Amino acid sequence: MSSQFGTIFRISTFGESHGVGVGVVIDGCPSRLPITEEEIQRELDRRRPGQSKIVTQRQEGDRIEILSGVIDGLTLGTPIALLVRNQDARSRDYDEMKDKYRPSHADFAYDAKYGIRAWSGGGRASARETIGRVAAGAIAQKILRERFGVEIVAWVDRVQSIQAQVDSDSVTREQVESNIVRCPDPTIAEAMIARIEEVRKAGDSIGGTVRCIVRGVPAGWGEPVFDKLEADLAKALMSLPASKSFEIGSGLEGTFMLGSEHNDAYRADDSKTVTTPTNRSGGIQGGISNGMPIELCVGFKPVATILHEQDTVTTEFENTTLKGRGRHDPCVLPRAVPMVESMVALVLVDHALRHESVKASRGK
Repeated sequence: MSSQFGTIFRISTFGESHGVGVGVVIDGCPSRLPITEEEIQRELDRRRPGQSKIVTQRQEGDRIEILSGVIDGLTLGTPIALLVRNQDARSRDYDEMKDKYRPSHADFAYDAKYGIRAWSGGGRASARETIGRVAAGAIAQKILRERFGVEIVAWVDRVQSIQAQVDSDSVTREQVESNIVRCPDPTIAEAMIARIEEVRKAGDSIGGTVRCIVRGVPAGWGEPVFDKLEADLAKALMSLPASKSFEIGSGLEGTFMLGSEHNDAYRADDSKTVTTPTNRSGGIQGGISNGMPIELCVGFKPVATILHEQDTVTTEFENTTLKGRGRHDPCVLPRAVPMVESMVALVLVDHALRHESVKASRGK
């Protein structure tokens, strides 16, 4: 199983949904970075269950513990181990699923690959695995913000067919956090919340998109040809639970345009700063950042576990039915926002450090 990510700034996540706990080991973090449990906790609080009526009601405090790599509030440059202990697992809710596969869930695929699975809670296929990513992402975001001046803001852009109308360039974290669905368009946010509530009461689930903008990335980050910046972003974001699509810049819409319509013209100002009046490239060209904001969008499917009876098979491959039980998100999008920001941060901090090594080799 591949549970590692990154080249210089590397993470390895561990733990199952209903095990003792979940966490992450970070290697390659620069030394003497001020970091506290409280800073990491703020990001985990945005991801945790039970934070509002439109997410799973599993009651987990998700309290972070720093086990190594930090002393007197400063990173040592050694591996940083972070742990969150599970508290509110109810494995009995999954008893029937021990012998039946949940439709569209990872149960069958895990059995096909490993011959064994953590049937209670979904194990590593559960969104609870993302705790380690978000914890590491909090540190990555701090490095990006304080060392490179980079800001990452993600938000719920669409729930099913309910679409936000916002100016991506001006969206702030404060606007995103102003409501429980994490949509910076307050009027549309109300409609999104109402639709998610409707679906939740019906025992069903719903999907949509999370959009993200990254401001302040300088030109030059990215490692062609196989570690292009957008390729690593796509891999990172498509590794999130329930993710089904990735677009950057104009995305699919750009395939309907002519080159004369799609090209981003270059302009230089008196300070020799190069910009483009349009940004259909999404801030990346040739796999390398061009200094414009990076804008991307991730699509998330409806959560697989629903409270409807569905056709399935047993582990002995006999036809049967299964009705989901337990506590599940009717819509993953509000909690996916900090997950998206964290994965983007992990990619960017790794490429920032890789770029610094390239500059060092050039004597700059």
